[in-house]
Amino acid sequence: MEFALRDFRHEEFETLWRIDQQCFAPGISYSRLELATYLQRPGAFVLVADSSEVDTISESSSKGQASRTAVGFIVAEAGGRGHGHIITIDVLGPARRTGIGSQLLYAAEERLRAAGCHAVILETAVDNMEALSFYKWHTYHVTKTLPRYYSNGVDAFVMKKDLLSPAQPDKLPQ
Repeated sequence: MEFALRDFRHEEFETLWRIDQQCFAPGISYSRLELATYLQRPGAFVLVADSSEVDTISESSSKGQASRTAVGFIVAEAGGRGHGHIITIDVLGPARRTGIGSQLLYAAEERLRAAGCHAVILETAVDNMEALSFYKWHTYHVTKTLPRYYSNGVDAFVMKKDLLSPAQPDKLPQ
């Protein structure tokens, strides 16, 4: 799957909110207000991954045209005291295991480094094995557990990564 990363455009808020609803169960996914609030926090930024697919040739068109569709995004913020925060990373199911999530994460980490962050934290549900494996692959480690962090009562792990270390996985998943 070919894809490109770009900055978020405000007119696509509903698209990103729908992606979040598809990626996470109720009680873990964000309400419209929660997501809008995170997007407006000081130091926050959003990167979007668009897939590139060629439209089929129609009667009115002599050749196919590339169509861009948002298949994932990451919301992060550069906070005080040299710490960044990954608020959410969402990649639609069919686009997972293509490297999109890794590229979103790397790009966000680079922006956080450029903003003076030396570490980044995030929260993930203790029962989200796919996310835990993904973050551990990217050298995040669990620092603590937050009881009943999510509105559905699920606990969260706080995970942290040192951004000054050059350690990255040897290769990206194919």
